Amino acid sequence: MAVLNHHIVHARDKDQTALFFAEVLGLDAPTSLGEFAVLQVSSDTTLDFVDTTAEIRQLHYAFLVTEEEFDEVFGRIRERRLPYWSDPFRHDPGRINHWDDGRGVYFDDPNGHLLEIITRPYGSGGTEAKNPHPLVAARTEDSSA
Repeated sequence: MAVLNHHIVHARDKDQTALFFAEVLGLDAPTSLGEFAVLQVSSDTTLDFVDTTAEIRQLHYAFLVTEEEFDEVFGRIRERRLPYWSDPFRHDPGRINHWDDGRGVYFDDPNGHLLEIITRPYGSGGTEAKNPHPLVAARTEDSSA
C-alpha cells in the first residue's frame, strides 16, 4: 500500500505559511530542511513549504480531525477572524457543514490555498446519514432517476 510521504506547497513566505498551518491546526512547529520549511502533519506525511515568485495555483488541503480537535481548530480560526465557509466554492460564508453527520469548514491560508477540516471522511455516513454528503446525495438521486 502506498502512503503519502510529503507534498510540496508553494508559498510567498514558506516560513510564515508553515507556521500558519502549524498554529491553526495545532501541530508542532515546522523545521528547516534545505530550501524547505517542513511540517509534520501525520506520522507518515509532511507538507514541505517552499518559496516561489511564480503565480501560486490554489490547491485544496483537507485534514481529518476528531470532534475535540475540530473545536480547537475552529476556535483558532475564529480567534484570527479568518473568513470561513461551509462549502468549497465559498458560497455559504460564516457557517460550517454537517455532512456525513460530522462537521466541516473551509478557510484560506495566506497564499489562497483552500484548507478544510472535517470530522468524518466524505461519504462515510452513506445515504443513512441525517446530513449525507452532497456528493453521496447527488449520486443517490442520479441512480433513482
